[in-house]
Amino acid sequence: MSVSRETVTPETLAALIPVSRETLDRLTAYAELLVKWQAKINLVGPATLPDLWQRHMLDSAQMAPHLPQGPFLDLGSGAGFPGLVLSIVTGQSVHLVESDARKCAFLREAARITAAPATIHNLRIESLKPFPVAAITARALATVEKLLDWAEPFLSPDVTCLFLKGQNCEEELTQAGEKWNMTVGRIPSLSDPSGIILHLKEVHRGRNEQ
Repeated sequence: MSVSRETVTPETLAALIPVSRETLDRLTAYAELLVKWQAKINLVGPATLPDLWQRHMLDSAQMAPHLPQGPFLDLGSGAGFPGLVLSIVTGQSVHLVESDARKCAFLREAARITAAPATIHNLRIESLKPFPVAAITARALATVEKLLDWAEPFLSPDVTCLFLKGQNCEEELTQAGEKWNMTVGRIPSLSDPSGIILHLKEVHRGRNEQ
C-alpha cells in the first residue's frame, strides 16, 4: 500500500524498508548533500525537493527486497536514484552510468560520504563495455523497449531487470513485447499509487528480430 507524502520521513522509510540506524544516517547525509548541491546544479526537479523522502528515497529504496545478490548496473543514474540508494541500503556494489559530468561529480561525492561501493561511469550507456552483473535498474529514464535495448549487452538468463514505471507501464510492455520475450512481475509501488516496479526475468529478443 502506498503512503501519503505527509507521512514520509526517514523513520517512515526505515519502518517500510528495514534498515539499520547507521544506514538511515547515511541516507540522511546523502539527502542533505543533494539539497546542498541542488542550489548549484539541477539534480532533481525542484518541485520534488519538499517530498524528497517519498519521491526519491523511498521510491528507490523499495526496490531493495527484490534486488538479487551481486553487483548491479544502474542506467541513467542522474542524482543516484535508484542505484546509489540501493547500494547504500543493501551494501551491494553498483555501477552508476551517467553522461552528465556535473552529476557524476555529485555521485562521486555522495558515494564518498556514504561509503557506498559505487563505480561511476561518466559516459553514454551505449558506450559502456559489458561486464557481468546480477541485475539492471532504471528509473524515470526511457520506455521499457529502450531500456532493454540499452541493457542487451549485459543480459543473460540469470540477470534481473528492475524498472520503476508509471501509469503507461502496460502500454510500454505491449510495445516491448513485439521485440522481447520475458517473464514479467509487477510489484505495486509503496511511494506512488500509480507506480509499478517491473521485475523482468529471462529477457531475450524474440524470434522476429534479426
